[in-house]
Amino acid sequence: VLVSWQQLTKTADLTELARHGPVFTQEPSDSVFPLRSEDNKVFINCKAKGNPVPHYKWKVDGGYIDMDLNYNLVEGNLLINHPHATHHGGVYQCIATNVFGTIVSREAKVQFAYFVMSLAQVSLPLSMPTILCGRCLCSSPAEIKYSWVFNGRPSFLLQDTRRFVSQRTGNLYIAKVEASDVGNYTCVVRNMMTNATAYSSPTPVVLRRDAVMGEYEPKIEVQFPESLHVTKGSSVKLECFALGNPVPSITWRRTDGNPLPGKIKINHSNGVLEIPYFRPEDAGVYECVAENSRGKNVAKGQLWVQTLKDVHMAIEANLQWECKASGKPKPVYRWLKNGEPLVLEDRILVEGGRLAVPRINLLDSGMYQCLAENEHGAIYASAELKVVASSPDFSSSPVKKSMLIQRGGEVIMECRPHASPRASISWRRGGEFLKDSTRRTIMGDGTLRISNISESDGGRYTCVARNPFGTSSSTGTLVVKEPTKITVPPLSVDATVGESIVLPCEVSGDSSLGPTFKWFFNGKLIDFNRQDHFEMIGGSAGDLMVRNIQLKHSGKYVCMVHTVVDSVSAAAHLIVRGPPGAPEGLIVGEITDSTAQLSWESGPDHHSPVITYSIQARTPFSIGWQAVRTVPDSVPGQMFHATVIDLNPWVDYEFRVVASNNVGVGEPSMQSKQIRTKAAVQPMGRDKNCYNLCSQILQSGEEFGYVVAFRPLGTSTWKQTVLASPDASRYTFRNDSVPPLSQFEVKVGVYNNKGEGPSSHVVVVYSAEEEPSEPPSRVWTRTLSASEIEVYWEPITQTASSWKIIGYEVLCWEEGMQESDAEMVRVTDTAAILSGLKGSTVYLISVRAQNSAGAGPSSPAVNVTTKKPPPSQPPGNIEWNLTNSKIFLSWEHVKAMGNESEVTGYKVLYRQNWLGKTSVVETNRTSMALQVPSGEDYLIEIKALSDGGDGSSSGPIRIPKITLPMCASSLCFVVTCLFVIVNVL
Repeated sequence: VLVSWQQLTKTADLTELARHGPVFTQEPSDSVFPLRSEDNKVFINCKAKGNPVPHYKWKVDGGYIDMDLNYNLVEGNLLINHPHATHHGGVYQCIATNVFGTIVSREAKVQFAYFVMSLAQVSLPLSMPTILCGRCLCSSPAEIKYSWVFNGRPSFLLQDTRRFVSQRTGNLYIAKVEASDVGNYTCVVRNMMTNATAYSSPTPVVLRRDAVMGEYEPKIEVQFPESLHVTKGSSVKLECFALGNPVPSITWRRTDGNPLPGKIKINHSNGVLEIPYFRPEDAGVYECVAENSRGKNVAKGQLWVQTLKDVHMAIEANLQWECKASGKPKPVYRWLKNGEPLVLEDRILVEGGRLAVPRINLLDSGMYQCLAENEHGAIYASAELKVVASSPDFSSSPVKKSMLIQRGGEVIMECRPHASPRASISWRRGGEFLKDSTRRTIMGDGTLRISNISESDGGRYTCVARNPFGTSSSTGTLVVKEPTKITVPPLSVDATVGESIVLPCEVSGDSSLGPTFKWFFNGKLIDFNRQDHFEMIGGSAGDLMVRNIQLKHSGKYVCMVHTVVDSVSAAAHLIVRGPPGAPEGLIVGEITDSTAQLSWESGPDHHSPVITYSIQARTPFSIGWQAVRTVPDSVPGQMFHATVIDLNPWVDYEFRVVASNNVGVGEPSMQSKQIRTKAAVQPMGRDKNCYNLCSQILQSGEEFGYVVAFRPLGTSTWKQTVLASPDASRYTFRNDSVPPLSQFEVKVGVYNNKGEGPSSHVVVVYSAEEEPSEPPSRVWTRTLSASEIEVYWEPITQTASSWKIIGYEVLCWEEGMQESDAEMVRVTDTAAILSGLKGSTVYLISVRAQNSAGAGPSSPAVNVTTKKPPPSQPPGNIEWNLTNSKIFLSWEHVKAMGNESEVTGYKVLYRQNWLGKTSVVETNRTSMALQVPSGEDYLIEIKALSDGGDGSSSGPIRIPKITLPMCASSLCFVVTCLFVIVNVL
């Protein structure tokens, strides 16, 4: 039977009243209890919320229960002491009552039985899916919990991704039979209320080796009902488990596309989706999808909630409720008031599931229930009706005490007293009641509207509310103010880059209104705390100063003035003049050995016309951009082409154009493509300062080369050598008899196929320095971990080297090896960290200084031993649970081996998917709760920490946002606990 409610009255919903009638959060259900000699108590659950707290009564087979030695109330639950099948079996019903009324629960059939449990031997081939079917109970109460014991061990069989116990059927499911599963299994049934426990006889599981099952698509063996009625505020658990090879993964979702509620709890090891505190918005169709590489299977079910919103109605209003139900056969309806059948009076109409009560009165208040039933059962839905009768009351919504309005404006005065039934409204000013006029209107909801306000409209206004239960009034004062005017508005102005200006904004009006000023630039509010160029000045005025104006400050400025009664604004435009923008579209035309023709297009002039253009050029060996001569010598702003002259032959050039106006020089254009002038004989007498040692020079043609000449300082004879390569940039002269830092005069000449060019000017250079003659002193070390050592030393003194020390070389080799086999690290400081070392190993360390001439002698070797290696065993038996944006992790403690460093803690690394940013958390425990955003997949790794460094990683563990991997390997079989019920006559 399906029930939905629809309220067809214009009422105010009471969703969260402080005081309300009873509402069931837990109702009794059909149950079968074990009847054994040691059982002496039975609980039947019933719980309701309400304010005041409800009190309870119980019925059995239609009659009220007298609380005696056999029956007791524990809160709302019924406790049966020393139950007897004949005396205490029957149909029970819970009744909850407070000052607002009474509701009754659904009827629950309670039976008692002896349980005899036995299981036959199960013989299974490897990977063969097998199900032993049988019923554990006819109908089990929520207090029954199923567990399994393996080989008589004192603890229950732990559930994980390979093993699952259904709390609906009691069955044990094992995914893919393994050799370790062979043994005896015992089913345990426990009543959580009375702690009574029943055991089946052990059943052996034997492994057959004469067959192996192949792959097949998922088959869902445990699923939730297709239609499930849920009580508002209760907790719902849905189970889903599938057999398959490979082992299927389980995904939960809603078919309407809405996300699963954030409050859900998902246990990855037993396939249970729990929705706590069920609300109407949680209702809908839920779907479990089991999928593997062979296919997928789907189970779905609809969750319904029977709700009717409580209503708060004025006396003499009309109430109409509708109760709709569907079922086969068609259900019939009954209405209850305060737990009893509704008495039909002349004014009360019941037609099928429709209830109509016209002109309700105070006696109609109470708790109402619609009961829809057929031969398969009955369901209830409850609602509270509160009928209110009160005189008008302004205590929570008085007329506004003071209302400010500018002359010529419009005012709205609201009058909203609390009254039941609704009050009639009138207004008066002083002792005169107001009537509608061309400027005054009393609207249907009692609101007074006055337009085109004048000074004479000021004064006290009183709203008068009346209903049959009394009269009340509330008064407010209307104050008329002069409208605000901007007397000195900002004016449009021109400014030059770098200047500062003030845009005025002065107002007149009532100073008591406290006007506030705001400025907007191109439609955006100016934040004076974040804008260095803008400042509000002027004291009581709202003048805006713009400091150090830039081109970006061109635009529209609006001054807006706000008061409590009105708003006014004025606008102005600021035009900023600045240097020209960069010319565009630069093109290089005809090229000779000394000229190049250029053309371009104009860029933005920034409100000041371009006066002249200038041309700049650069080569691979020039220092930056240099101005070049052009024809015409001065290019006017209206001309967009020029010829560059006096260029060097056979040289690569780039060009750019710069515009100027009365404000200044603008940004340069983009550089042109690199071009090369044509070849020519290198003339003598050109600028010799453009050549220097170890740099390229102007080649002026093909077959280019260098002539290098040098001599000791103070001598007259030059030594010369020819370098025929145009790419040569260095020449080395070696003579071991030359002392360090000896001075030489050097010059470089050029030649090409057209002839010889000039030489550079003479420069003085020094010969190389000597290597350091002493090693660093006081070398000491510190062990950081199994793989890292830190080395320190005193810097070498300046006297030990004839020139500047540029760094140090740190040598490291294992004890028993030669220094020639050492690994070397170069540093510029007096400390170094050596990494990549072996644990528990003795190393020799030596340091030597280095300058431009080479390395000096090594320091005496010092030995150091690395720490023990970190634990090689990764954290094992990692378990996780995902509950409402929290991941709960636990793992086994890692025990270090004798040759490993002791564990000092653990490092948990987690990130979203494979490419996300990794976060790290450290702990000294073997469990942790991570707060993470919902709706994302996560990858988690766990490592042990030690003095020797980080231990081995557990490897990435993928935690899906909803996906529940149900099994760790191929196939499943099910062992079922079979109960035989012996009815007690």
